Amino acid sequence: MSDIKLTQYSHGAGCGCKIAPKVLDAILEGSRDAMVCPELLVGNGSNDDAAAYDLGNGTSMLSTTDFFMPIVDDPFTFGRIAATNAISDIYAMGGRPLMALSIFGWPVNLLSSDVAKAVIEGGRFTCKEAGIPLAGGHSIDAPEPIFGLAVSGIVENRNLKRNNTAQSDALLFLTKPLGVGILTTAQKQGKITPAELQVAIDAMCTLNRAGFEIAQIEGVSAMTDVTGFGLMGHLSEICLGSGVGALIYADAVPLLEGAVHYQALGCVPGGTRRNFESYKAHLGPLSAAQQDLFCDAQTSGGLLCVVARESVAAFLEVTRRYGLELEPIGETTSPKMPLIEVI
Repeated sequence: MSDIKLTQYSHGAGCGCKIAPKVLDAILEGSRDAMVCPELLVGNGSNDDAAAYDLGNGTSMLSTTDFFMPIVDDPFTFGRIAATNAISDIYAMGGRPLMALSIFGWPVNLLSSDVAKAVIEGGRFTCKEAGIPLAGGHSIDAPEPIFGLAVSGIVENRNLKRNNTAQSDALLFLTKPLGVGILTTAQKQGKITPAELQVAIDAMCTLNRAGFEIAQIEGVSAMTDVTGFGLMGHLSEICLGSGVGALIYADAVPLLEGAVHYQALGCVPGGTRRNFESYKAHLGPLSAAQQDLFCDAQTSGGLLCVVARESVAAFLEVTRRYGLELEPIGETTSPKMPLIEVI
């Protein structure tokens, strides 16, 4: 099994497999659910991380699903990353995960059941790390390997965080560095060493569990996780949904070690270029390197948090408890054109 290279069996990788934002908008146009459901606090009317259903007792059930094709070659690690990425949606809404179901597609005539078992065990490992059971799931015979989770969680309504409630004159923080798409593309191109790739794997396997406590800070007005649409894409969704603008401090954006080097070598996933084309109308001038880095299609990325200036001390106290040493990467402003500027 050590000779298996899962990325050779898929045409895409991780959240870079997402349908391009412009194409997705065209698919979903006119298909938003018009059913009146007062209990549905967050549904498909916004591009948020999970649905939220009010249980009537001051809490809401959170429900999300996320799955993709292999982003690394090792089956167990692929399972861990896919599970971490799916559970992140619950943390991004301020919730606590309760249980998960697996979503599993496998080319049974190409890859053995031992390899499939390792993927599932990787997912189970991460669920255990998050303190939840992998309670079942569904599998199909598929032309490419696919794995992910449907995750249920719970959140106190007062702590529910959305991606369309950002306040202006607040600071932006990102809890993980960018560059996952670049480094994993370098892997697929055979240009990166295992040691260099490990920094991306470590980031992708780190749960965003700090989100549960961050959400309890009243001055955190919005939160989302940065995944396939990149920093610029997910920040655009925050700005458009909230009616605010943003400034990004270019030198303050955290990057994985090696990201700049491999970007310069052309190791840029196709999803990153699609992200830029989809969101460029909202963006001020960017250098070619900034386009590739700030639009980089992340998998299991960090939390993007909008924090009132008077709440920054409380926010940093929480994040330090999770081993995070953060500084602002930007700020929100009144709405303007272009919507997002990099300075």
